[in-house]
Amino acid sequence: MKSKKRKKAKIFKLGLRLSFYTALASGLFMLLLSWIVEPAIISFNVWFVSAFTILIFVTSYIVSSALEYRRLQTLEKIAKNIARKRFEEYGEITSGRNDEIDYLIVQLIKASRTVEHEIQRLNRIENYRKEFIGDISHELKTPIFAIQGFIETLLDGALEDENVNRDFLKKAMRNVNRLLYLTKDLMEISKLETGELKPDIEEINLYDVIHDVVESLQYKAENDNVTLQLTPFDKNIKVKADRNQIKQVLINLIENGIKYNVPKGKVLVEVHPHKNGNKHIEVHIKDTGIGIEQTDLSRVTERFFRVEKSRARERGGTGLGLAIVKHIMEAHGEQLLLESTPNKGSVFKFTLLKVKRERI
Repeated sequence: MKSKKRKKAKIFKLGLRLSFYTALASGLFMLLLSWIVEPAIISFNVWFVSAFTILIFVTSYIVSSALEYRRLQTLEKIAKNIARKRFEEYGEITSGRNDEIDYLIVQLIKASRTVEHEIQRLNRIENYRKEFIGDISHELKTPIFAIQGFIETLLDGALEDENVNRDFLKKAMRNVNRLLYLTKDLMEISKLETGELKPDIEEINLYDVIHDVVESLQYKAENDNVTLQLTPFDKNIKVKADRNQIKQVLINLIENGIKYNVPKGKVLVEVHPHKNGNKHIEVHIKDTGIGIEQTDLSRVTERFFRVEKSRARERGGTGLGLAIVKHIMEAHGEQLLLESTPNKGSVFKFTLLKVKRERI
């Protein structure tokens, strides 16, 4: 049988000690004083001092209990709640005396709130970790199982069949490439989310960066029967940004526009003044593709979220491109905006800080 826990007696032990030492010191002082004044009647002095000592003891205990016991109980309650991960709104529970115990109560309440916030943060990280691992596992399974299936089919006899072996190897290779892209994107987004990959801000010529990216993606656009066009703008505009990261943003957004477009569709890259002033400019990536439903707009930058999963996987998408874009823009302290109409197209916009031109 489990032994019952004994209830603690409500005795203020610290108060007893304080009262005892106070009374003892007072009694000895009175005894010494009375002996000096009236040494002849020492027996009467002893009885008087004893009564006086008892009175001091009782009075001291009552006073110390009234001043300190309840507040020490409050400290104990807060400390136990922290240990049990039980957090309450304590409000104003100090005595108003503004002494050391009140100070300790205030500091312990602050510590309680700090611990609560830290536990909440750790829980969010743990939930994020579980979700992230689940997403990765799901995304890795598809190409791995596909590669496994093709290899098993080849080993079962298809390897000797010249009509299918090369086709199966090509399909297996596409899935290997998909794993490589997924691994690369996972490493990049992990570094961005942990703050390990910080932007190297410098002054860059915006036209050169955009022109290089558009030129490099022309072949991909032509293969998908999509027109990729850069609308002319001031070639002298300079912005403060990380050149490589802004290139990555442009590549991800333009490839996204090509991938989810329609045959003979268009992807336009434009630069516009920012509506709130001349400090920033806006880069627009417009497409004439399938568009996004309003209910999905807030989710498109989530990891592994796809509007059309089957099409994205068929085209080799990892589901991380827009999430990477979002984190890069956040690291730059800039905005990423999205407008979309189903069956008409989408417009991705992001802002960049302009470099002020020196007046001659």
